[in-house]
Amino acid sequence: MIRVVLVDDQSVVRAGFAVILGSEGIDVVGEASSGAQGVRVARELRPDVVCMDVRMPGGDGITATRELAGPGVADPVPVLVVSTFDLDDYVFGALEAGASGFLLKDAEPEVLVDAVRRVAGGDGLVDSSLTRRVLEEFARRRAPAARDDDAAALLTPREHDILALLCRGSSNAEIAAALYLEASTVKSHLGRIMTKTGTRDRVQLVVWAFERGVATAGR
Repeated sequence: MIRVVLVDDQSVVRAGFAVILGSEGIDVVGEASSGAQGVRVARELRPDVVCMDVRMPGGDGITATRELAGPGVADPVPVLVVSTFDLDDYVFGALEAGASGFLLKDAEPEVLVDAVRRVAGGDGLVDSSLTRRVLEEFARRRAPAARDDDAAALLTPREHDILALLCRGSSNAEIAAALYLEASTVKSHLGRIMTKTGTRDRVQLVVWAFERGVATAGR
């Protein structure tokens, strides 16, 4: 069973999420009303996923995400940021802090459940309404002026092809269709790419690629 910690300053939001997730067999094992408290609870309980709000009194969600899942964290806890706000700075801040996904609070219940399952399974996600905009803007803002040749050399030509499509927001099925592969083959390739790059999910793999100029988003 997937174990989740909910971090949100509004008790009604936590209660609603708990009902939605619990009805689908996902166990809410802890709650917190601030980022700082969420870090303490998550470190104690070690859930499979932390659902993290962004703006909270007593410690914001971006800082908490960085403490739980950011670069240099030896034993990270996967974080799904669930926010009312889709402002670029929040989305980019969450991704750079190590979040495995970003979802808007007005998402349908089944989307929340799917997001938690995907993050727990190591896939990660960005809300479908934000994906294209986020990837293209992230590439524009974060990609370095020069390509990191050492990073690029880690990957085979086929892996570069797959990563480029991933960075354009393509799903496994879309990548498979574009490259005439089986979806299972794409999934295996992505697993090897994440192992080579030291990333834990698709979202952080995209961040890695943009930061090193290895792949860019495009139409």
